[in-house]
Amino acid sequence: MGPGRAAVVGLACAALATVVWSGSFVTSRGLHDTVPPVQHAFWRWVIALLAVAPFGARRAWRQRHLFWRHRGYVLLVSFLGVAVYNTLVNEAGLTTPAATMGMVMAASPVLMAVFDRLGGERLGLRRTTGLLLACAGVALLVGGGADFSAGALWMPAAACCFAGYSALLRRRPAGLDGTAFLFTTFLAGAVLLLPAQAVSLTVQGGFRLAAGTVLPLLYVGVVSSALAFFAWNKAVALIGATRAGIVYYLQPVCVALLSWAVLGEHTGWPQLLCFALVLAGVVLGAGSRR
Repeated sequence: MGPGRAAVVGLACAALATVVWSGSFVTSRGLHDTVPPVQHAFWRWVIALLAVAPFGARRAWRQRHLFWRHRGYVLLVSFLGVAVYNTLVNEAGLTTPAATMGMVMAASPVLMAVFDRLGGERLGLRRTTGLLLACAGVALLVGGGADFSAGALWMPAAACCFAGYSALLRRRPAGLDGTAFLFTTFLAGAVLLLPAQAVSLTVQGGFRLAAGTVLPLLYVGVVSSALAFFAWNKAVALIGATRAGIVYYLQPVCVALLSWAVLGEHTGWPQLLCFALVLAGVVLGAGSRR
């Protein structure tokens, strides 16, 4: 694949993952009073594991020795991006509006850029300008009346976990198949959540199986996990975490629009103007350096 085509595919994959993940913030908020956060995360990854298994299980078994050799890396990626990140988001969703959650998560691209810079990647003037422009749009969005609560304090930790996960993806050991890697991290993440799942069932009990709980879990498991994580991992492999992270700035925009359409959370003209600023920064920063 040539550089031009790789960039187009990478940007498209990053945009797809960002839009799909926006729906998971709305889902986390929508399930806040029906499904406990840990159980939400656990069943999300079990469903995602089942969705990916037909494509990745056999490949993962063939590469089991390679995965075992790099087990420390695989466990760290699974811990940050699978087990912890989404559990923190679900905890925040208990009390925090979906739009606010999306805004706080906009810290992730800055952290991705920092991690990439520490790893030796040069960002360039255009990319840095786009990053700052999009960041300014999000800052104005947050300062324009975002509804914060104590639960929103879970989100900075979630942003750090996701940024660390994205930075680690670029350092995936050579030879590890992408689909097998996805399957293995989903499996490891679900296993890491087992103790917390057992505690949650003991203390909080289970949740009622109904269309209002099962359908959202199917969405986050199949679409927001299996599909979106595959797309994001592909994007980072093709264009890097920093460039994909600039596209990720679209997430608070998408979350705010979805939360307005689905949950009835308020979105006004000031927010729309900030959205335009974010979009301009994404277009500028995600483009080619040349």
